Amino acid sequence: MFARLLVLSLAALLWSCASAAPRGPVILAAASMQEALREIADRWEAEGHARPVLSFAGTPALARQIEAGAPADLFLAADEEWMEELEARQLLRSGSRRVIAGNRLVLVALVGKDTGGDRLAMADPNSVPAGRYGKAALENLGLWEEARTRFVPTENVRAALALVERGEVKQGLVYASDAAASRKVKVLKTLPAASHPPISYPLAVLNGSTHSDASALADYIAGPEGQAILQKHGFLPAP
Repeated sequence: MFARLLVLSLAALLWSCASAAPRGPVILAAASMQEALREIADRWEAEGHARPVLSFAGTPALARQIEAGAPADLFLAADEEWMEELEARQLLRSGSRRVIAGNRLVLVALVGKDTGGDRLAMADPNSVPAGRYGKAALENLGLWEEARTRFVPTENVRAALALVERGEVKQGLVYASDAAASRKVKVLKTLPAASHPPISYPLAVLNGSTHSDASALADYIAGPEGQAILQKHGFLPAP
């Protein structure tokens, strides 16, 4: 039901754009990509292309939208697992899948305040990539048994960041790019890269895409212009 509601919301967004200028490809992208992808869309539009339609959510929710038939052109996920599931269902255009960025995990807290008791916000490790990475790191560091008694699961990594920004939790485990996007939090610690699987962001053109610019936009994101913007916003080069 939730996936169907998301599909209907996206369809409504596309309908609202129908009377405007020709639209660019529709990109379903992981929540952590918001600022970087908006800047890429700005640059793409400035170069004479129709502006892409951007839709952000947690990777699991986006994958379910695609499985439910969402009218989209590109999928930018926060890990390989969900992309592999879509590929197994033949929902990705053959040969279009590639990794375009990496990231790091950081522990953050609100700047200048000590609030939220001892609770720790992180994306749900049962489904969300950032949560799975975070749980793996905490397990490898011998901290999971203590953390599991106080952690607050969220539907995506930006929701975890928001809880820290509002002072509702003491700390949050988020991506370095999320911390870079907020002036309200400070980084307490960067988790060792060896403590969790490599964080990767795969991008693919969807098999149902009919937009003539879909492949070109994917190449742009993966190319020098897109890479420079991604790294400006705290992402790492593709691992």
